[in-house]
Amino acid sequence: MGLRSIVSLVVVLGVGGSLTAMIGHRPGTEKPVSAVTRAKPAMAKRQLNPNYYEARRAAQVVFIYLNTRYGSPYKLFGLQTVYSATVEEVGDSGRKYQLKLSVQEIPTDATEKCSAEVFFQRGGKQSPPQVQVLGLKELLKIKTKAKEEALYQKYKAKDPLLSVQYLPDSQGNMDPDMEPFWYLCIAASSFIMLSESTENTLYNMAQVASLTQLPTENNQLKFDSLILLHDIVSQEIPRWKLLFTWSPAEGVKVLQMEQQPRRNG
Repeated sequence: MGLRSIVSLVVVLGVGGSLTAMIGHRPGTEKPVSAVTRAKPAMAKRQLNPNYYEARRAAQVVFIYLNTRYGSPYKLFGLQTVYSATVEEVGDSGRKYQLKLSVQEIPTDATEKCSAEVFFQRGGKQSPPQVQVLGLKELLKIKTKAKEEALYQKYKAKDPLLSVQYLPDSQGNMDPDMEPFWYLCIAASSFIMLSESTENTLYNMAQVASLTQLPTENNQLKFDSLILLHDIVSQEIPRWKLLFTWSPAEGVKVLQMEQQPRRNG
């Protein structure tokens, strides 16, 4: 099958050593998107230029969060436009951003306007930003279950198991059959992105350096991967080892994520 060019999707990811956990979501549980803590009385709001880096970095956290909730081989979210943004100090605990923006559902190019709050906690051990999204409805109704189930059944019994490198290749090309796995790796790496995001990070997922399918366990497809990210702020390319599972019923679950040693040269 021929190759076609793939446009890189922007995602946010920080650095912070290793993390081992069992984290994931169950698709279809479309409850209001998690709450933002309101710990102390807020200070006066400051209006932001929606094209300024403060607004853009906060907005990227929104779609990273959505990808941890709903991302799959056939569903992935990206930022289209930030219409307005404010920021305010919340006592000594952190800063809260309020945004009006439009979100894009990448595979279909469908868009929808919504509002969001992102709270970055200050002080102590770094914790993931708290995110609340309001008004996102139509994009969540896009049906992907039939395609997901077909992919799952195909690879559940695959022999030999999938093993692929360099998605996309150095020219930005990718076999169309591998595009669902590119989306799946972005969804899985979004858990790292969310846990490591701060007001001072802005990352792309540059490449899936390797993706190896492991034997199916508990009806979950299992993958070991090496992900390359690009920090636009520092221009560094951190490498993360990511072990995760996926099924249409259970969604993405990250089993282990560990930053790899920095390469010299």
